[in-house]
Amino acid sequence: MSTLTDAANKVPLMFRAQVEGRCQVQRLIPKALEQDAERWADEWVDKAYPDAPNFGKDVQTRPYALSWRFITNSGQDDGVIRPVIGARGWPFYPGSSMKGVFRQAAHQLERAGELKLGTCDRYCGEKLENNDFRPGILRFHGGYPTDTRWTQNLVDIVHPQQQWQVKSNDKEGGAFIQISLYKPELIVGISSTTPLDDLEWEQIWHIWETALSLGLGCRVSAGYGQPQQRSGDILYRTRLKGQGQAAKLVDGTGEFRPNVFRAAIRGHALRIFGGLTNADQAEGLVQDLFGGIRGGATVGLLSMAFLDTQLELDDFGQGSYSQPTYTVEGELLWRLTRDLPQPQRQALTKLIEALTRFAMVFGGFGKSWRRADHRLVYPDYYDQGYKPLIGCHWEWLGKRSQVRDVRVRKLEKVGDFIAEVRQAAKEWMQLQTRTPQLDTHANWREAWHPDKVQVWGRETDGLEDCEAVRWLHGPYREAIPSVGIPEGSIYRSSITGQMGNVGRLWHRMYPKVRLVKDPENPKKPMPLVTRQYFELVTVFPDDSVESEQLLGFLNGQQTLFKKLWPMPRH
Repeated sequence: MSTLTDAANKVPLMFRAQVEGRCQVQRLIPKALEQDAERWADEWVDKAYPDAPNFGKDVQTRPYALSWRFITNSGQDDGVIRPVIGARGWPFYPGSSMKGVFRQAAHQLERAGELKLGTCDRYCGEKLENNDFRPGILRFHGGYPTDTRWTQNLVDIVHPQQQWQVKSNDKEGGAFIQISLYKPELIVGISSTTPLDDLEWEQIWHIWETALSLGLGCRVSAGYGQPQQRSGDILYRTRLKGQGQAAKLVDGTGEFRPNVFRAAIRGHALRIFGGLTNADQAEGLVQDLFGGIRGGATVGLLSMAFLDTQLELDDFGQGSYSQPTYTVEGELLWRLTRDLPQPQRQALTKLIEALTRFAMVFGGFGKSWRRADHRLVYPDYYDQGYKPLIGCHWEWLGKRSQVRDVRVRKLEKVGDFIAEVRQAAKEWMQLQTRTPQLDTHANWREAWHPDKVQVWGRETDGLEDCEAVRWLHGPYREAIPSVGIPEGSIYRSSITGQMGNVGRLWHRMYPKVRLVKDPENPKKPMPLVTRQYFELVTVFPDDSVESEQLLGFLNGQQTLFKKLWPMPRH
């Protein structure tokens, strides 16, 4: 009988306890040659069968493509989010989860009058008065990927940043790993205990696709598990295009992650509400909208999806400064996850429109969103050798978005636009029985209150006519010794930020889009994209000398930029 040496370390990670020294799938160890999650996924894929499981001959099936990542939490390993594994070692969407969302959708359609009352009970079962239970006629068989594409890009990263981005420089945690499927196509199965005609099967699939429109699995409000089909109760849709620094996965490859939209707009919601009330109420309002775990897990009212129509990943930079980049175009959708009375529905639509436009006017999405894309506005920066990629650039895409969503067509309209966003937030608060308190704000770095933030701007002749980008890398004012004026600089100060500290200045080049008469239909406006841009500088002053001197410079020693918000009270 042979003796197996070091047997404990030959056990596949999937069967080990989630403890240090054995296996920690969720733990990201910086610069490790191999993460536990990578080895865990490789061992899993290696032993999975090459062919997908088949449903029985009496099971009705349909395939559905998902727009981005998909995850179902098995719950088998403490502290780790990783898929349920089904037959043949393939990831599995459980039938019990499928039945749960189907039942929810069926009830929703019954309340809307689209289904006859009692349909849900017929399909899913019902509890009887004597505490017995009558089973429904449908059996939900769950779903599997249709092919082996699921084996690619399994290791996913979650990086909570709300505290860091909005409130203070105190980080609430680092990056964590989870295992999810990248853009899978799932085939799901349903069968019936009684024969049904084609018309009734169409009704059943309609209920299922209503459920699917809200997303499948976990983290759906963050963009996971969203179908390619544009369906569901859509409150707002718009088209965008952008470029910037892609997220880097554990293996160093880049990925454009649609959850950047939710993260940015959730952060802006915090800033806006944080400028209208105290921190506790602001956080509660945002959790109601986007979901969260404060005081218990909450599913938000809003679900997001981004359906890319064009996506290119590339690299930029040299040596250790080389970073993955994206260029993307697509449609951003915000869906309502449950019924709302009509006044609340209208107010919520107005609010999510306003927050999305706010994100577009003052920043962008994803890494380095506080800065204009230096490749466009300061290309000389990269002539200086090894330099990091800084900034991103986003524009509205298509006639509809350029007509409806562009609310700042003149520099002087920036103040009105901010008032519009704050008004949308106030109206939503009042419908939630929260009273806006204009003299109160959250004690956060970026609460959007007149006492906490200033917006300055100018109109430029093009992207290259960018002034403030140089303030980030050198003096904004030369010294004039003869009159006792020292050099002014915010370089490497609390205003511009440094590694490990978020700065207090946003810099955006927002495209100027005019409305002109459409020669083919003079009664309708037509967008005209110009060469001009609005250069916007948003400052959240602190008590530093650099901050005081910058505001002094803006207020009295320069003429290029105008103060746009807050305007003086008359």
